[in-house]
Amino acid sequence: MKEALRQAAPNELWAQEKALPRAFSSIRKRDGRIVRFDKAKITYAIYKAQLAVGQDNMNRAETLTEKVLDYLEEELVGAIPTVEGIQDIVERVLIEAGHAKVAKSYILYRDKRTRIRDAKAELMDIVADILVETSRENANVGNSPSAKMLQIASAASRHYYLHRLIPEDVAYAHIDGDIHIHDLEFYGKTLTCIQIPLYDLLSRGFSTGHGFIRPPKRPSSATALAAIILQSSQNDMHGGQSYGFFDRDMASFVEGYPEDDVYQAMEAFVYNLNSMHSRAGSQVPFSSVNLGCDLSEAGRMVTRCLLLAFEKGLGKGENPIFPNIIFRVKEGVNFNPGDPNYDLFRLAMRVASRRMNPTFSFMDASYNEPYGDEVAYMGCRTRVIANRRGPQVTTGRGNLSFTSVNLPRIAIKAQGDLDKFFTGLREVVRLAIRQLFHRYRIQCRLKVKDMPFLMGQHLYLDSENLGPDDTIESAIVHGTLSVGFLGLAEALKALTGHNHGENEEARRLGVEIVAFMRQLVDEASEIHDLNYTLLATPAEGLSGRFIAKDRKKFGVIEGVTDKEFYTNSFHVPVDCEIGMYEKIMIEGVYHKYTNAGHISYIELDSPPTHNIEAVEAIVRHMRSCDVGYGGINFPIDECRECSYSGVIESSCPKCGSSSIRRIRRITGYLSTVDRFNDAKRAELAARTPHRTTFPVN
Repeated sequence: MKEALRQAAPNELWAQEKALPRAFSSIRKRDGRIVRFDKAKITYAIYKAQLAVGQDNMNRAETLTEKVLDYLEEELVGAIPTVEGIQDIVERVLIEAGHAKVAKSYILYRDKRTRIRDAKAELMDIVADILVETSRENANVGNSPSAKMLQIASAASRHYYLHRLIPEDVAYAHIDGDIHIHDLEFYGKTLTCIQIPLYDLLSRGFSTGHGFIRPPKRPSSATALAAIILQSSQNDMHGGQSYGFFDRDMASFVEGYPEDDVYQAMEAFVYNLNSMHSRAGSQVPFSSVNLGCDLSEAGRMVTRCLLLAFEKGLGKGENPIFPNIIFRVKEGVNFNPGDPNYDLFRLAMRVASRRMNPTFSFMDASYNEPYGDEVAYMGCRTRVIANRRGPQVTTGRGNLSFTSVNLPRIAIKAQGDLDKFFTGLREVVRLAIRQLFHRYRIQCRLKVKDMPFLMGQHLYLDSENLGPDDTIESAIVHGTLSVGFLGLAEALKALTGHNHGENEEARRLGVEIVAFMRQLVDEASEIHDLNYTLLATPAEGLSGRFIAKDRKKFGVIEGVTDKEFYTNSFHVPVDCEIGMYEKIMIEGVYHKYTNAGHISYIELDSPPTHNIEAVEAIVRHMRSCDVGYGGINFPIDECRECSYSGVIESSCPKCGSSSIRRIRRITGYLSTVDRFNDAKRAELAARTPHRTTFPVN
């Protein structure tokens, strides 16, 4: 096509200056500039549209251009034509002359150019905003110069992938809001997250690129290296980093040492993870540790000391943000009085009643129990365990990428017709599956040297068999590709007039919808022989994006688009007046379908400080409702001046300071409210404490 264009359209067509046409000699550009009119550009555009539909007739393009000029001379009457006006006339001339296919090609080309221009303008606006302050779509990214530079690069990367690499229909679905491609700026660069094989790295040693680090000999060295491993892995990936079995993996490195030494090592671990930075200095590593099930005395000491260090807090008693601690609950190990680690379970609940961490994962849930001790979670809710292409283990694996579908939009379009809704849902989920495969094929072409720590130091399963110039496909076949969703509550409202917190019929339909998505994802696993999974999306940056687009497209719909955010995943709406036990019962059924990850939590109006019985009652109810991963939310406010901690309205009741640090849970991780985006602030303001029947201090 390009060769034909070069032959049929000589250089003078766009380079040689033409005689001024008729009564006009200028044209007004979109930005308001007035420049010299050149009819050759009209001819060139018409000729390109012809070539796109298999036609090659320069004489016809020139004849049609003359007709366009006739219209211009007749309609402008001495005015200066505009680019948009000329393009409108070109479309009209093509259609009137009977060239419908060429007209369609021209319209599509015009639309594509318009979207490219709009995207470029949007990119420049984004950069201008970042230069003032970094985006708050990631609540734990700072506002440092390096963070701003990283976000500017991210904005440019997103633009490149959408307009140069991703198939056009998929890119449009993302831009328009049918789907959301998470971490789009990393589309072809790296992977999402991993459960790190901590024991392997500590026992054999590793390199971060500037020399070999030998195995540690003391608890303090072991935890220092554990923090460095998290930081180094975070620099190679865009998602969270986790230790699936922290107590078990650290046990041999603390064995034989006094508990005070181990406590000091764990305190330093907490300090490091709240102060050391990754991703070019823009944030502290997103870190999670799973513990609670190791029965050795050394492993028990690891759990005990880390919990106590987290409970004590940072230097002035501040609540740590990281690591996200996940206490693994298992009958016969720690769940019941008489179990060998029941005392650690009680300690975990005590710490959670004050610090909001740990959260709790349930090894005996119906879908976790078949995998025995291999199940672990990450702070944002991610779960990776089943594996079509290798051993069904947690360590050395993670999520490769995930893409979420906009459930409320599909429901709004269906207008109450369930058949139409499920047809639309099937189309969008399959589009997301296709996009994930496209991204996977690009990820497969990455080389070990592109991720020198993650792959070069053999964190990923089977990466030990690869050299620096080898591609990583044989390793990442063990990872997962996840289709996510959010806004189930609003989708049900659009379909039935009720959400699943209000109505039994809506509850049944909600389960049917999520089960249907899981079926489509399982089918994709069979077709591609890859680990496709279904994710209850953590909607930190997405919660406001979908609803803003839908409100603009469909207007304000009560209970659907009439707020600033869609409800997270399958959750009951945060402002629903409902008891905590009922909420957990409603949400628990969805955990078994969302095999890529899930979380449920209840909201209290104040910390249940040391009310272990209350916390235990909640955790036991979660277990009875087949929840896989759950937590307890409440406000944590701290005075930066005097370190007072409690529920603080506007100023510290002790010293009167208005400098208050407010900590809340967002999508699974803790964060400070000042870094929440507008949608999450609106969601936070709407959160209603769940009713309880037992006293909370």
